[in-house]
This record gives sequence, C-alpha cells and structure tokens, in this order.
Amino acid sequence: MGCTTLLVGKKASFDGSTMMARNEDAPAGSFTAKKWIVVDPENQPKHYQAVLSGFSIDLPEKPLRYTAMPNALPDQGFWGEAGVNEANVAMTETETITSNARVLGADPLVPDGIGEEDMLLLVLPYIRSAREGVERLGSLLEKYGTYEKNGVGFQDVDEIWWLETIGGHHWIARRVPDDGYVVMPNQQGIDSFDLEDALGRQESHMCSSDLAVFIRKNHLALTMDPDGELPDLRKQDSFDARAAFGSRDDADHTYNTPRAWFIHRYFNSAAFKWDGPDADFRPESDDLPWCLIPQTKITVEDVKYVLSSHYQGTPYDCYGRFGTEAAGKYRPVGINRNNFLALTQLRPYADKARRAVEWIAEGSNVFNAFVPFYANVTKTPAYLAETGKNPDSSQFYWANRLIGALADAHFGRCASIIERYQKAVAARAAAFLHESDSLPLGRKAAAVLEGCNEKMAAMAREETDDCLGKVLYEASDAMKNAYARSDS
Repeated sequence: MGCTTLLVGKKASFDGSTMMARNEDAPAGSFTAKKWIVVDPENQPKHYQAVLSGFSIDLPEKPLRYTAMPNALPDQGFWGEAGVNEANVAMTETETITSNARVLGADPLVPDGIGEEDMLLLVLPYIRSAREGVERLGSLLEKYGTYEKNGVGFQDVDEIWWLETIGGHHWIARRVPDDGYVVMPNQQGIDSFDLEDALGRQESHMCSSDLAVFIRKNHLALTMDPDGELPDLRKQDSFDARAAFGSRDDADHTYNTPRAWFIHRYFNSAAFKWDGPDADFRPESDDLPWCLIPQTKITVEDVKYVLSSHYQGTPYDCYGRFGTEAAGKYRPVGINRNNFLALTQLRPYADKARRAVEWIAEGSNVFNAFVPFYANVTKTPAYLAETGKNPDSSQFYWANRLIGALADAHFGRCASIIERYQKAVAARAAAFLHESDSLPLGRKAAAVLEGCNEKMAAMAREETDDCLGKVLYEASDAMKNAYARSDS
C-alpha cells in the first residue's frame, strides 16, 4: 500500500515538538474509508485474531487507552494506522517498503505472520516510550514473523524511532536525530547503520539479536572491503543497510525516489543543487539521504504542504499549466488514493493532558485541509468517527472525497477555492487551539478537551461544506452541456 512518511526531530521543529506524519494511501481499485476513534481498555481484545492471515495471539493485561484511524468497514481487519496512547506515545504504521531477492531468500516472508492490519493494535496499547515500541514490535517480529515488508514509526516527547522489517523475522531501527528530519517513500530507507551500537549500547540504533550473523551468513554486506568481510563494526556508521537490504530498480525511480527528492528539495533548497544536468541529486537518484538537517525549522504547515505535493514548481507537476512532456512522469505524494494524513505533534511545553495533538486530513491531500484535535480523550467527534460505506457529505472523509474528485477535473477553476479553504481552516484551527490551550481543565480534563474537539469539528464541517458547495458550482458551470444564453 503506497504511503509517504515524514519524521521531524524536536530540534528541527518550529516549537520543540517531535512530529511524525504519514499519508495512508488506498490500494488501486477501491476506496478505503477511514474513521478516527478512541479504543478504551475495556474494548481492547484479550485475544486477537487477524482477518487477512491465520495469526492469533493472547494480549497482555492492562492496555492503555489509544486513538486510531481504522478502516470504516471491518471486512479487511482493523488497520489502526496512526494513533496516540494515554501515555503520550504515538505510533504510525505502516510504510510499505522494498527489499531484494537476497534478503527474502535468506529469510522468507511468513504467510501467517503479522502485518499492517495488526501492528498498531498489538503494540500501541502496551508501550510507554518510543523505544519500548521498537522493542515490543521487534520481539513480535522475531517470534511470529511478518508476511510483508514494512516501516513503522514510534514517537514520544523526546524521541522518534523508525523500524524497518528485514525479511520475515529480522529488523533494524534507527533514532531520528533531534536536529534532523526523515523522508520515507515506499522504499527501504535507512542508509548508514551502526551495528556496534545496535548490538551493544543501543543509543541510536537497534536490531534483531542475530543480525550480524544473518548478514555474514548470507553475504549481504555490499560495502567494498579489502578482505570481503563485514565492515569493521568498530567504525561508526560503517554498514550500508540500504545497499544490503533495499532495492534500486526502475520502479523505484518513478514511484519512490522522486517523492523523497521533492521533499528534500523543499527543506534544503539552497544546500544542494536539485535541478539540471549537474544536480547533486535528481528524482531518480539512489543515494538520497535518509535524514538531513533542514535549512529552517519545520512547521505543521510545511508538513501539510510536502505531504500534499504534486511536484509543483517543477516540470513534473501533474497539474502544470504549460503541459510539459515530463508532467505526470513520477508518482506524486498528494495522489488520488490518499485516504488520510495524520500528524502527531507531542508538545513539550503543554501539560500532559494537552500534550498530544493529532492533526487529521482525509481524502486527496491536494484538496483537503488539516484539522488538529486533542488525543487524550475518551471519544471523538461523530463527523470523523462515524464514517459509513456510502458517500455522505455529513462525514469528513466523504466530504473531502467529493471535493477532490470535483476539483481535480476542474483544477484551474477550483484552485483558488481550495487555497482559500485550506487557509481558512488553518487560521481558524490555530485560533481555536490557542484558545483551548488556555482553558482550565480541572478534574474533568477529558470532557473539556472533548468539548474543544467538538468545536473544532464543527468549524471543519462549516468550512468543508462551504468549499464543497463552491467546488460543485464551478464543476457544474463547466459541464459540456453548458450554454451561454439564459432564460432568467
């Protein structure tokens, strides 16, 4: 399933928050309607049975409350995707990633293992730090295996960790530097990896316990070495994990690396040359860095912009006004199949009840708006929680699906409407958030925050309905059977 992830360390963000964001994209051929809910401890299953595989497991006692973005329809399983638990720990899963035949031959995928359907429900209710999230998921992967290749993010107020599955049972994880950001398209991404740290102190790297033996036994190390052995483990960042475990094929050059190229180009426009025959990095470069330090600190608005991008300002823009031959060559980040975008922002300056803010947009990101909600609540607004099977403009998901489908076909006529909608929601949301942050909570903190979320949802619905009406008029006015003469 196509997705794009952005991870922002606390010293790289505008306000000292850790920020973790990911688009979930639907598979081709169907809608995958989503909803935003809270799972209370009494509703967390004690025994879990997967729908898509034969996997089942008894779960630990005393789960934490958590939010999730599951499928609206349960026929394919839970697919929790993104959420925050009551300990202010967040998880996003998964970024479908690539591998190679050498890895999958050495450690084949496990048909009855765990996958994207399962991971959030199995991990998020039982962890109290990002590091614990890596440890729990890693232990599950080693014991039960996985039937797909995935990247998973974990976040607390101090740290963000990124875990990638390696074959059926192995995995690596790396801590995002505090002053850096990470871009992940659908590709194995971690490049330099310190095996000595991962198998020892685990300060910034972690991995499955037998990874060094696995690499040696299966000749996976591709770094040039005079003796043909595994690179010196004493050398910091000496192992090239991307070369060993990842891919660099033609499909990557049209589907994956161009997305990372555009986002890096946005955050580091002056640090490298991105365009022309002598560019440092091009859309098809295999050596795009996993992590960079941004030129300026990254805001929520920046996150929304890059995760909605369609190569604007380049010859590859699928909405380009001048119709270059390169338009549409590469898969955009903001695509018709975006289900939702969730950004978890953990704010160190806020009290614990208000620390976690979950920003949500649904439908195609080119045409939707970002809305923030407090995560430490016991229920979510019906506008987001009660998504049904059939299109219904009274539901946030479907209203945005309708806006996107109408506006895409009439991009030039509707672009200014969409821009005003997105700016209006952003400004009003910021004002609501400032106002809500100053409210006294008392003993009924959850109830107060739920009231704030209801007001935020009402604002989002007002602006979304207004946008839908205007886009519908423009699309109707441009119908093929339009005629200039009117009988009015």
